[in-house]
Amino acid sequence: MAETEKIETHRTRCISKLKIFLLAITLAFVSKTLSGSYMNSMLTQIERQFNIPTSLVGFINGSFEIGNLLLIIFVSYFGTKLHRPIMIGVGCVVMGVGCFLQSLPHFLMDRYEYESIILGNSSSNSFLCKENETQIFRPTEGPSDYVKEVKSLMWVYVLVGNMIRGIGETPIMPLGISYIEDFAKSENSPLYIGFVETGAIIGPLFGLLLASFCANVYVDIGSVNTDDLTITPTDTRWVGAWWFGLLICAGVNVLTAIPFFFLPKTLTKEGQKDNADIKNDKEEKQIEEVKKKNDGITKDFLPFMKSLFSNPVYMLFILVSVIQFNAFVNMIFFMPKYLEQQYGKSTSDAVFLIGVYNLPPICIGYIVGGLIMKKFKITVKQAAHIGFWLSLSEFLIYFLCFLMICDNSSVAGLTTSYEGTAQDLYAGNAILTDCNMDCNCPTKIWDPVCGSNGLSYMSACLAGCETFVGTGINMVFQNCSCIQTSGNSSAVLGLCGKGQDCSMMLQYFLILSVISSFIYSLSAIPGYMVLLRCIKPEEKSLGVGLHAFSTRGFAGIPAPIYFGALMDSTCLHWATLKSGESGACRIYDSTNFRYIYLGLPIALRGLSFIPAIFILIILRKYRLPGENASSGTVEAKVIRKENDCQEMDQISKVLNNDELKTKL
Repeated sequence: MAETEKIETHRTRCISKLKIFLLAITLAFVSKTLSGSYMNSMLTQIERQFNIPTSLVGFINGSFEIGNLLLIIFVSYFGTKLHRPIMIGVGCVVMGVGCFLQSLPHFLMDRYEYESIILGNSSSNSFLCKENETQIFRPTEGPSDYVKEVKSLMWVYVLVGNMIRGIGETPIMPLGISYIEDFAKSENSPLYIGFVETGAIIGPLFGLLLASFCANVYVDIGSVNTDDLTITPTDTRWVGAWWFGLLICAGVNVLTAIPFFFLPKTLTKEGQKDNADIKNDKEEKQIEEVKKKNDGITKDFLPFMKSLFSNPVYMLFILVSVIQFNAFVNMIFFMPKYLEQQYGKSTSDAVFLIGVYNLPPICIGYIVGGLIMKKFKITVKQAAHIGFWLSLSEFLIYFLCFLMICDNSSVAGLTTSYEGTAQDLYAGNAILTDCNMDCNCPTKIWDPVCGSNGLSYMSACLAGCETFVGTGINMVFQNCSCIQTSGNSSAVLGLCGKGQDCSMMLQYFLILSVISSFIYSLSAIPGYMVLLRCIKPEEKSLGVGLHAFSTRGFAGIPAPIYFGALMDSTCLHWATLKSGESGACRIYDSTNFRYIYLGLPIALRGLSFIPAIFILIILRKYRLPGENASSGTVEAKVIRKENDCQEMDQISKVLNNDELKTKL
């Protein structure tokens, strides 16, 4: 009796440890997706903080994938031979270290100084238009100023920290899912993995909310008097407290690592007895199986690779995935910047809108897609057609985004003339005109004001303003010779708003993005069924890994770099550093920016349908490796049921690893 109670108690303890691991790995997924979504949302803040071009920001963002690829092979081959909970715990700690390293430049650099002709001269009106007088602005020479410029190279800390974060994240998904599969009942495994996927959904939600909050707080909060600031969160010179959120992410990652260091290397599988004899026999069998498995990996690696590369459906699917991931990586990473430039929203508002409008339909689409596949028992050929036609319909709907547009911000000398008429954006320097020619104004400093005539100017001096009242953000400039109006010619700080019509266009764009996100995520599960069933069962693990490697190596890393470079080509005015070099872009040509942001992904996705059509043709003519000749037999149905269970687990892995992370 006592022995039976002891066995039951020990079994309960083992099962509870599995539940503890389940809770811990779910929190780890929350922390890693929290860090990822936060970092992606803070790209524009990092660009402004370090005064770097968008192409370099894209490289910083792609460094995460570089770090991930550095360790993915090691984890794939040797991870199961090591202590998996400890490996996951170490990965969480490494992610925390990476996040902390990313925030370090804030504490090593001097306070952020945005370009302005007002700061340092606000005690007098020397920064305004004074005809026939020599203007004296803030000093720009001196060794200390060039030291500050050298310190801007500290963006390297962010790059290295992001790479370290990618290294730390590598073991969490594969080792966590395999640990659950090894020690959970086969019927419980999908449920447990569903809990883990919930963490991958909750994490981005918290990450976007945190990013929205931090982007609305000034970067040097606590060390400067915010009442003296002459910029608001909607200004392209504004930098939010990006470092604060990274510190929170670092703390969360380290805290989630703690439980893993107290979990055992192995557990008794759910539902099995735990006496010593059975346990020893099982351990010996497991050791033999691991040895055979490892020998098989090294022996069959090259034949498996040859088989995969000679599989036309698999190779075409990888080609489709790489092309489409190039499109979606760009659309997701740079969506906040698009909302800022096209619709005049602040980073805080843009990130919040993305979280509210895009996250729920993506999650619902995955769930509904999975339920449809299970309910109607869709075959692989049917899945291919479902995925193709859903993706094509969403592709055609997305063309409507070209109708949800706003005009360029009206800035005298850049996008319009001083009379308010449109001009050639690339005609040359038209910043100086008769009304400000004798004001001796700096022509490269971006310190915009909004005139009472509804036209923006690069600075109060270039607007011809001679006096001002008020302080900080409440300053009002008066007697502005370039502002042609019937009443008092005055101006206030900041660009003029884009109007109510533009706000309505933003609402239409967001509604359209909800529909597009739902339809495309609905096609994700059928698409991955094609991936998993077009290869042999023994090749699935390697096939999924090669697919992930290809999408990250050929899309996740290069796409943000070349996309950022194309965005830089649409810049109308660059920030000017103290050394005279160009910094971050202050205003873009909204029309060309829109053509690149919407047009390039549409072109890439349109190109991806060519190999997709070939997949449909091949599936009509040939039988896949995973298909049985007589699918109606009892044996075939049993095999299909077992394969379906394995495939749903593999789908969960792939979604956690690639699609969900990219979309969020």
